[in-house]
Amino acid sequence: MGSERSIDNLVDQYLNYLLVEKGLSGKTLESYSSDIARYIEFLKENGIDRIADADTAAILKHLIALRKAGLEARSRARHLVTLRGFYKFLTQEKILKHDAARMVDLPKSGLKIPDILSVQEITHLLNTPDLQKPIGVRNSAMIELLYATGLRASELVNLKLQDVNIEAGFVRVLGKGSRERVVPIGRYATEKIDTYIKTARSMLLKKTVSPYLFVARAGKPMTRQGFWKLLRQSALQAGIKKKLTPHTLRHSFATHLLEGGADLRAVQVMLGHVDISTTQIYTHVAREHLKNMHKKFHPRG
Repeated sequence: MGSERSIDNLVDQYLNYLLVEKGLSGKTLESYSSDIARYIEFLKENGIDRIADADTAAILKHLIALRKAGLEARSRARHLVTLRGFYKFLTQEKILKHDAARMVDLPKSGLKIPDILSVQEITHLLNTPDLQKPIGVRNSAMIELLYATGLRASELVNLKLQDVNIEAGFVRVLGKGSRERVVPIGRYATEKIDTYIKTARSMLLKKTVSPYLFVARAGKPMTRQGFWKLLRQSALQAGIKKKLTPHTLRHSFATHLLEGGADLRAVQVMLGHVDISTTQIYTHVAREHLKNMHKKFHPRG
């Protein structure tokens, strides 16, 4: 499935399905074929030759490229409809495990993921915790780190103290399938985590010991449900009306980087979506490249 020919075969398979199963007209098929061809060309330009590596971030980047190329919202919406159908077909046929296009929405006003936060809303959210209290210092560090890295909520609460390298500005994450990745955290998150570790963490631990970075009262590890709750409370305080989940910040992280012009591969690596060998990701060059990419394109890098 990794070769150029196999991607073309998948496209042919899908178009054949549309012709035989859906009975689409020649003109409609031509339009679908043209949209998919443009997407495949975009993937190849970005060094992606396996459809399995083209996730939600790739689809977003493509739609952003179409917008920059001057395509109107209606044309971009048609492109998305085509890609949604293509990904749905690939998922149904068990060629892909997950439908990467399902979460992407394109209303008339332009490109948007459901309930994504603007940079201004993120700033309001980050300013809500009360930094005079240990819990506020912890909450501030957690929300800042989530937005800085695009971590999943489960990855965030399972971080160990040893996973954070304050001096280097990186966090080591154990993601899905027990795959490790290293993600830059930016100076804002670095400063907040450093402050939290040096002050609030010991107050929350109250003479108990814990390997976890973020702890709740009496030294217990922070739970995913506990973090969801504090995030919802912070959103209410910030006056954010949108439905907010930890995944909203993950999407915001990726979209803000992509819209800023970040390299697609770098964003995919940071999200943990791309299979990349451990030796590659741990080399100094790869680390510095990701760090520079984060610093340059992340609103709070």
